[in-house]
Formats: sequence, structure tokens, C-alpha cells
Amino acid sequence: MSLQDKIAVVTGAASGIGRATAQALAGAGAQVVVADIDAAHGEAVAAALRQAGQRALFLPVDLTDAASIAGFASEVASRLGPVDILVNGAGWGRTAPFVEGSAEFWATLIALNLVGPMTLAKALLPAMMERGSGRIVNIASDAGRVGSLGETVYSAAKGGLIAFTKSLAREMARYRINVNCVCPGPTDTPLMAAVPDKVKEALTKAIPFRRLGRPEEVADAVAFFASDRAAYITGQVLSVSGGLTMAG
Repeated sequence: MSLQDKIAVVTGAASGIGRATAQALAGAGAQVVVADIDAAHGEAVAAALRQAGQRALFLPVDLTDAASIAGFASEVASRLGPVDILVNGAGWGRTAPFVEGSAEFWATLIALNLVGPMTLAKALLPAMMERGSGRIVNIASDAGRVGSLGETVYSAAKGGLIAFTKSLAREMARYRINVNCVCPGPTDTPLMAAVPDKVKEALTKAIPFRRLGRPEEVADAVAFFASDRAAYITGQVLSVSGGLTMAG
């Protein structure tokens, strides 16, 4: 599976699934923009890729800030030209009862998990449309498909991202731009490290494969959607959850 000479933007690439995705795309030959608000770790990821003989650079972006997104998109265009692949991988959540959440917390969740990806897609799409090709892969969550206890607003935002994926796929099909979505289940990431051990044990027991997912396994699904092997696939949602959810 070759992505030779493709320009790929991966948000949330400083750690976890985003980092694994940046590594997978760079390993397939793409020139990767490691995009994240975490400059120290983001630059370290890009440097490690370059040290491995791959092409990568770090550019900061705050997906909760429209001005930051606009500046990021402009910088990518001026330095690399039109983007071939956009992976909206940045995301964040925190488990808490719905009634204890504040409006400010909800706004942050929705901005990062839904509005930010939409805004970045809008900034990068015109060049894809003009060229008549492109790939967008949104990383949502199975929480957005079936719900998740204590993650009500996060689930709502991810559900919105899934619906956005399907609707945008319909609009972009005439331009030969594929838009698909990957929904990870419980995955061994830094966010999962903050989850209490008892909760992780319960999740592991509920997963038919009896283990958490690995970031690389999610990245493999993203790389497939980004490749020509998925040229006739658009508007689809793929769970990578070890069978925890089997939603149609």
C-alpha cells in the first residue's frame, strides 16, 4: 500500500492513535504534517520520523480556535501545497455524569471533537475540489455509535462527526473525494492510562478479544481508507473495537 508523494495532515499526532497514524502514513511514503497543540511532543514525533528517513514536519494547531486553524491551513498550503489526505485524529474526553458538566466543558468537547474537524476540513477542501481528488478520514469513536456511560456530550460530538462524515461524503463524491470514518473502541492510549484500573478491567472483560486495542491497529484502518485500495469506498464507518460493538 503506497502513499508515495502524498501530502497528509494528521491532527492529534503528538501521541496515541494520531502518532501511530502519522507513523503509518509516513511509512507508506506520505509526507506527513504532524499537527497538534502539544509542540514538544509533536516536534519529537516529526523528528523521529525524519530520523527514520521519512518526511515529516510539525506545525502547531489549536482545533478549538478558528483563527489557529486558518493560520495552520495557510501555512500548510504555503509550505507544501495542496493536501491529499486529511486525518482528523485529535480528540479528547473525560468521564463524568452529564448533570455535573458545565457549559464551558461541553463547549470544549464539541469544539475539539466536532467543530474543529469541520473547520479544518472546510479550510483544506477547496484545493482538493479544484484538483478533483482527496481523502478525508475522521476518527470518531464507538461512543458516537452506541453511546457511552459518563461520556454523554463526548458521545454526542462523536456522533455528530459520524453524521458529518456521511453527509460530506455525499457532497464530495462528485469531486472524487472520499470521506470515511474510523471508530476506535477502548484503546491503549495516554487517555486510557488515566482511566481507573477497575474500569479498564471491566472493559477488557467485555471485549470479545479480551484485550484493549493498540493504536497501530486503528492506524492500519486509517491508512487503508487513505489509500487507493479504498478508492470506491466513501461515507463508511468502520469500528476497530475487538468486537465490543457490532453496530451495523
